[in-house]
Amino acid sequence: MERTLITMPGSSQATLADQDIAHIRRVMRPSLHGDLGGPILPATYWRKRLCQLLDTGNLSHAQLRSVDSLLLQLDQFEAEPQPVWDPLVPATTVPFQPLSPTTAGRHI
Repeated sequence: MERTLITMPGSSQATLADQDIAHIRRVMRPSLHGDLGGPILPATYWRKRLCQLLDTGNLSHAQLRSVDSLLLQLDQFEAEPQPVWDPLVPATTVPFQPLSPTTAGRHI
């Protein structure tokens, strides 16, 4: 999905940039950590989104610092070794054992 910022004069554009930065700040890390299947959205996606914000050229100093902070978080995430999940490793817990009908009847 290709995203582009809508350019509007004045504070509306700054508000859109603030909202975009806030959204990325909220969802980037959970998206990168994902689940057992890996990241939901890869670091390249988030880097592209942040670079698009920088390319607008209309960010305030505070917005530039926020985007820079998010880019540094991406760099740190990419520098860390990612866990390797082995789908063939057996479970370490005991499977759930349902109650027998005689045991369940005594508690009712």
